[in-house]
Amino acid sequence: MFYHVGVSGVDRQPVSFEELAMPLFDQLYNFAHWLTQNREEAEDLVQETFAKALKGFSSFQLGTNFRAWMYRILRNTFLTSRTGLKATMTVPLDPDENGPELAIEHETPETLLFERSNRELLQSAIDELPVHFREILLLCEVEEMSYQEISETLAVPIGTVMSRLSRARRTLRDRLRPPPQVGSATAASTKGTKHGL
Repeated sequence: MFYHVGVSGVDRQPVSFEELAMPLFDQLYNFAHWLTQNREEAEDLVQETFAKALKGFSSFQLGTNFRAWMYRILRNTFLTSRTGLKATMTVPLDPDENGPELAIEHETPETLLFERSNRELLQSAIDELPVHFREILLLCEVEEMSYQEISETLAVPIGTVMSRLSRARRTLRDRLRPPPQVGSATAASTKGTKHGL
């Protein structure tokens, strides 16, 4: 790692805030837009995030994950905003948040997307997800963060990341599936009756 060393030798900041933060601008805006579902609110959210991050940059620990730090500030800013509070007020707490469920799925939302070739359907389905599912899908699938980065961003254990991601994928997959045909629903209920005997 290269450091900009001042004359006194005391200044050991590797790069400026702008050098670290500006490359993340588009990613943060996209994440903010997915969360707020509103262009103007997303712009305000990113602007407020950058202002808070700049103000608190001295508290950032060198050697830790700057991207996760920025996303955490953006997420916390969103959650305390009027839109964020409204979006999270109706979200029930997951009773099995730390369950043993793994986020490994054979049939993922991505494969369903390719099968259906319908990007709008996927976007609409993601928009309808509760915030805590929407954000974890976006961090994993769109921003391609590792479980460790997501854990740092959301301030939750990796096990929680994996179980929440698994439930988010399952919920999204269920919303992407076509509704069952009337005939197959009747056959399924008949089959269930036979098993019940």
